[in-house]
Amino acid sequence: MTAFFLLVCSVAASMLVIPLAWRLAPRIGMVDQPDPRKVHKLPVPRVGGWGIVAGCLLPLLLLGTDSNPLLQSFMAGTLVLFAFGAWDDARQISHWPKFVGQVLAVGLVIFWGDLYITRLPFFDGDVLAPWAGRIFTMVAMIGVINAINHSDGLDGLAAGETLLSLIAVAFLGYLAGAPLVLHLALVVIGGIFGFLRYNTHPARVFMGDAGSQVLGFATGLLVVYLIQHANSAASAALPLLLLGLPIADICAVLYLRISGDMNWFKATRNHVHHRLLDLGFTHFQSVVVIYSLQACLVTAAVLLRYAPDLVVIGVYAIAITGLFTLLWRAERSGWQLTADAWRLPAQLSRILARLRHSARVQSGFVWTIAVTVSSLLLLAVFGSHQVPRDFGVFAGVAVLLAVMVALAYRAWQGMALRVIVYMTVAFATYLLTTYPTEAGVDLQQGFGAVIILLAVALGIFVRFVPDQSFGATPTDYLIAFALIALLAFGGIGTASTGLGAPLRFVTFSIVLFYGCEIIISHLQRWRSVLGSASLATLLVVAVRGLTTGI
Repeated sequence: MTAFFLLVCSVAASMLVIPLAWRLAPRIGMVDQPDPRKVHKLPVPRVGGWGIVAGCLLPLLLLGTDSNPLLQSFMAGTLVLFAFGAWDDARQISHWPKFVGQVLAVGLVIFWGDLYITRLPFFDGDVLAPWAGRIFTMVAMIGVINAINHSDGLDGLAAGETLLSLIAVAFLGYLAGAPLVLHLALVVIGGIFGFLRYNTHPARVFMGDAGSQVLGFATGLLVVYLIQHANSAASAALPLLLLGLPIADICAVLYLRISGDMNWFKATRNHVHHRLLDLGFTHFQSVVVIYSLQACLVTAAVLLRYAPDLVVIGVYAIAITGLFTLLWRAERSGWQLTADAWRLPAQLSRILARLRHSARVQSGFVWTIAVTVSSLLLLAVFGSHQVPRDFGVFAGVAVLLAVMVALAYRAWQGMALRVIVYMTVAFATYLLTTYPTEAGVDLQQGFGAVIILLAVALGIFVRFVPDQSFGATPTDYLIAFALIALLAFGGIGTASTGLGAPLRFVTFSIVLFYGCEIIISHLQRWRSVLGSASLATLLVVAVRGLTTGI
């Protein structure tokens, strides 16, 4: 229940704070202007970090820190980096003040939270003295902060890479029985998900230094704590795979700057994403390629968590060497990606074109998605044998707010409808998968089969139905990677760790979220039906939770 609460509150806080912050952005100078080195062509508010930080801190404040020095130092360090990052986003300060902020934030974790590295690859036990471990940790964590900060060059890129790393960290923390790792990872994941809602290409908001530095700080802290304390049996070299591509990218960029006799701290166009763009990859393709590489690295981290250090380092070295060798050879040979590389055979293209423009096919998908999503929301809540009282309270408040909005505007409005629908999906799927009745267990199996069919229908709709406003984005691929990984890793110790219910909850929720988004974004005549189904579901949750809840 705590993990669910943290994740939901984090996503909600991030999604709600960002729209408020971007209204203030022009007044306080937090707008990113285009220049020759950047990809975007129009001014974009740089306040996404506000939502990420709100998603990280507000749920923890509601839950309480329980006098945990490490948790308190994390929150204090996050505020320090947010302050210095926001200063840079508004005034474009030099790298030295930002470095001071990074030292302060990391110092809080090392000296107040008492977290530092003592284990190193190829050595058994603790080999670093406390003073050496603290220095090494300071350098390593500042390096991670800057690696994530400098990877923030395309819409959704730094957030997506960090999200993949944190999903692996959260999973390893869950398996290791480390609630601190799981809970901290979840609040950052929630903040990222809320931010990505506004950062998919073309982005309406950038995270800025206030967001990217906090992501690097949180990821570095969690990786150190996981490997040094929560699961000290894991390979000490595992951070290479968990942190993945950003570390290799920043090292390669520094090498190119030093070898080219350039300023170490001056921004240049020699990051991996810039090099992919120069080879002819589109923004979409570049982000998906980098997501794919990062996903492979963090997957290897989970699979090789107890492997010898030499194996872990070898896998990382082979992957990174292969990447940069391919980039170097492509650049040296003048190779460019062309549209012909993605063209389907002529006969298959004609068949797909006929299907895309078939009114009967389109109507079939529309009805399948709309009816299935609305029905599943109502069915899910009746498959649980109990509803916690706090669920009933939240649902009751949501019902009252929804009715007020509907009466005020005489229709279901965009953001209000999304908040109600998303809350309904989360509540209904959580109750079905966590508190199933005997009939509910059978319902889950049927529910799962319908979810698979719905997922197929959604994929076909997004990919092939023309003139629809909900197109595939790199974030969709990111979520698909995460979902596939969760399903694949679900077999690792599911019986002993109880991962079955969380995996079903995540799977059902993600598919239903996408179904609801398609209805809200495209199927306008179904908005009132979806809103009514959500309202009825929340009303059932409220009544059951308030009358019989525990």
